[in-house]
Amino acid sequence: MATSTTRAAGPTPFLDYFPVLAQPEPAWLAELRAVARSRYAELGIPTSSDEDWRFTPVGDIATTGFTASTDSSAPLAEGVTRSAGELVGPSAASLVFVNGHFAPALSTRGVVPGVSVMTFAEALAERSDDLRNALGRAAKFDNASFTALNAAAFSNGAVVFVGASVEVKEPIHIVNVGGGELQPQAAHTRALVILAKGASATVVETFVSANAEDVHLTNAVSEYVLGEGASVDHYRVQLENFEAYHIGTTGIVVGRDANFRSHNVTFGGFLTRNDFTSLLDGDGGECTLNGVYIANGKRLVANHTTIDHARPHCNSHEVYKGILDDRGRGVFNGKIFVRIDAQKTDAKQTNQTLLLSDDAQLNTKPQLEIFADDVKCTHGATVGQLSADALFYLRARGIAEPEARTILVQAFIGDVLDRIRVEPLRAALGAKVPELLAFKTGCEIPLDGGPPQCR
Repeated sequence: MATSTTRAAGPTPFLDYFPVLAQPEPAWLAELRAVARSRYAELGIPTSSDEDWRFTPVGDIATTGFTASTDSSAPLAEGVTRSAGELVGPSAASLVFVNGHFAPALSTRGVVPGVSVMTFAEALAERSDDLRNALGRAAKFDNASFTALNAAAFSNGAVVFVGASVEVKEPIHIVNVGGGELQPQAAHTRALVILAKGASATVVETFVSANAEDVHLTNAVSEYVLGEGASVDHYRVQLENFEAYHIGTTGIVVGRDANFRSHNVTFGGFLTRNDFTSLLDGDGGECTLNGVYIANGKRLVANHTTIDHARPHCNSHEVYKGILDDRGRGVFNGKIFVRIDAQKTDAKQTNQTLLLSDDAQLNTKPQLEIFADDVKCTHGATVGQLSADALFYLRARGIAEPEARTILVQAFIGDVLDRIRVEPLRAALGAKVPELLAFKTGCEIPLDGGPPQCR
């Protein structure tokens, strides 16, 4: 339900970016890029005067001097790609992009009847009409600066077509590697996944860095279009280094009786902004948006979700959990729209945040806009600290304070991570929690029952 708006333009870096394709662009794509470029020039990089970006300062993106990579030969890409593959285990196909460029030597493509897994350049040559009908349908750029920039500047990406009634049993893995070059790199990555009637698939999008030191920008846009009765298990895993800037946009269109289930995990990045927009566009559609994130040090993670109930008898479920430590900052803005014709809607939204430091900060804003009268809609947000009673209970049983804190934190986010159906991914992400937080200090709970001693 986003509408175009006019506002003072922010800074407009990247206007000199022009994608380099392997073949000439068709007229429809050139026109789409021109419109997107014009809209980005009008909007510019968001500033603090934009309400949706008030708590997510992205001015550094405009001043860092990011450049466009010219190839996919970033050092260390092979090693991090192998590690990313281990997160998922066996896959139906794995497409790897380094700074936005396809890396065929690092990619594998199995043969699954009724399934096409290809690059954008390949799809443009082989399935141009399908691409034209779907590109930009789920991720609108009318009032989205970075989405408009992506549409104007992306040069390649992953495209997945799943035919009618086809079940893809193993995950399709899309790996994006950033950095690895001397200058700060900007990658405008793209993914488009289309499922026909009755199809089902699991798609994992993984974002990693070539090494731990490089400053780089990922501006990623992914679109999912589900036909009648289709089903997608979606995992978006952000494990980039703590110098990375990450802007992620995921647009979803859910058809009649279709089901989209997403798990958004953000364990990396210096500044991360995740936008999910789901349109329930067919009777009986269902959408689940779950997320978990950790922000420590001076990191910031902002999650903005919108679920648009446009048709009746649709369900949506949303659980987002965050852990903030040190001077970490979190933002959650969850919107649920229920249109006047969307009777019998059932929508539930929950946002829970755990603060491990007095210096951590959260801004949360759950929103409901309901224009139908026969609906069930609930939302809630809670913010708290680790329970002193629970810590005392564990300490009294001989568990050291850092381990006790780790146990409680893992229990807090476990109900989200435990819903991940890809077993290697679930295990790997669970193991990263204590590694990321590395509890060394905090509140010591005296065994004599005295008050907590905090450092």
